[in-house]
Amino acid sequence: MSRVYLFKPFERFWHWCQAALILFMLLTGFEVHGTYHVFGFEKAVGYHSIAAWTLVGLWIFAIFWHITTGEWRHYIPTTHNIVVIAKYYSSGIFKDEVHPFRPSLSNKHNPLQRLTYLAVLTLLSPLIWFTGWLYLFYASWAAWGLEKLQLQWIATAHTFGAFLMLAFLISHLYLATTGHKLTSQVKAMITGWEDLAESEEPMPGKQR
Repeated sequence: MSRVYLFKPFERFWHWCQAALILFMLLTGFEVHGTYHVFGFEKAVGYHSIAAWTLVGLWIFAIFWHITTGEWRHYIPTTHNIVVIAKYYSSGIFKDEVHPFRPSLSNKHNPLQRLTYLAVLTLLSPLIWFTGWLYLFYASWAAWGLEKLQLQWIATAHTFGAFLMLAFLISHLYLATTGHKLTSQVKAMITGWEDLAESEEPMPGKQR
């Protein structure tokens, strides 16, 4: 058994704060949508807006941190071994095969993770942010020349984005339990260190 240091303090802080805020926004957002009753409509709207602006602030710091530290490189997409990784998740994982990707401090995410996280950051999140921003400033549409825009379109797109985010969270939580131990990957995001089986020891200098 060996250990590899993967996640720095701010990275872990950003991950858990972002997760908590997104879960809270899903809770309040679906209440605003009328799915259930927890806080009440008006409070749910207020809480949802506060959480959204808090997440915006967190993202600003996170973007600055990723740029200044060079951590943004971990999200550059690659097709190298992507078929191997896809085969592992579609069948190999159910046969107790060894994970074909070995994480290291210089190469934290496998090819499918890179593509997924990049899509969430550049496609899904902007969809939610843009529609949510329009939702919030609905009263200003006329002044902005957006009279022809339908609120139903924005509401539908925003809700669609929320369901996609929920689907991502469910799959993310499931995959977080697929390490060599049930809690190994969750533990790594708490302590920064991930325990690897001997067959999973990282091989420095190689792109996987």
